[in-house]
Amino acid sequence: MFDRRLLLNFDWTLLITVSLLALIGIANLYSATAAWEGSGGGFYLKQFVWFGIGLMLALLICCFDYRHLEHLGVHFYIITLAMLVAVLLVGKTTMGATRWLDLGFFNLQPSEVMKLVIIIAFARYFCRHGHFRGYRLRELIIPLALLALPVVLVLKQPDLGTSLLILFIAGVMVLFAGIRRGVLILLILLALTGAGGGWFMLHDYQKERIRTFLEPERDPLGAGYHIIQSKIAVGSGGMFGKGFMQGTQSQLSFLPERHTDFAFSVFAEEWGFAGCLVLLLLYLFLIIWGVYVARRAADRFGMFLAVGVTAMLFWHIIVNLGMVIGLLPVVGVPLPLFSYGGTSMVTTMIGTGLLLNVSMRRFMF
Repeated sequence: MFDRRLLLNFDWTLLITVSLLALIGIANLYSATAAWEGSGGGFYLKQFVWFGIGLMLALLICCFDYRHLEHLGVHFYIITLAMLVAVLLVGKTTMGATRWLDLGFFNLQPSEVMKLVIIIAFARYFCRHGHFRGYRLRELIIPLALLALPVVLVLKQPDLGTSLLILFIAGVMVLFAGIRRGVLILLILLALTGAGGGWFMLHDYQKERIRTFLEPERDPLGAGYHIIQSKIAVGSGGMFGKGFMQGTQSQLSFLPERHTDFAFSVFAEEWGFAGCLVLLLLYLFLIIWGVYVARRAADRFGMFLAVGVTAMLFWHIIVNLGMVIGLLPVVGVPLPLFSYGGTSMVTTMIGTGLLLNVSMRRFMF
């Protein structure tokens, strides 16, 4: 029998916040692509369709108990890992990177799916292996091994941005689970050592991105062009912006990738500091509400699921915003619910569905 408490406890606040952000993003996408002839005008319509599909998936996820994911987590992990291997073998190559599987009607990016799968896998492990005094290094071997495999496969595509996001999401979940101080210091030292040695493993274009981040003016018409134009767009918005579809950097096509990585730059130019403040407050509210959902979760598995999804949203927002204003290197990370992309939108909405699921079942034990 259907439990009426599920409807009575449905998290309308979360759904309305996510929907509002998505609709603002679609309107911004309409402005960003208005000057394009031919297929340009269809981007906002496609994004609206992907949002609709994602919304249906989110509501569908609410129909079953999220605790079943604890038993399906291993299967999801193996299937997604197999898809990452398939990408390297038969994947679709675009702009020098092989990240997609061509399914005919849809290009699937398994690395985006892996963000959710690693959240489920880590939630399953920490739920079943709790240590109140904090985890020792030997007790983290299994989750670190689960993390290492997809990170290496994503780096091979190559996709440095997504691999770092997977690491950041897992790192937040490990810290939330609790680790001993000595283990934390050791992991920090290993990360710093790996970051230094990892420079020699980066591709030439990835090294160039880091050099450009440190000194974008060294190649203003080449590698530094994206970030310079983005900062001009953000800065020229002033206090109240130039108005909807009135941004010169976007409408005159000075700003590249304005429908994907630099969608926020278009918004900042048109709506200024005031508009950006409203948008950032909406994102801040979304993150705080995700933490609130985790705090109210009925069990440890639901708590870790909510923490993982919230961490995924948080790091996407931080990295993208830092990227478009020059505080972080350009690594191709989309802004959730704002940047154009079917896989990104659907992944974000599935994460939203998981948060809704945990929230509406908080009264069940």
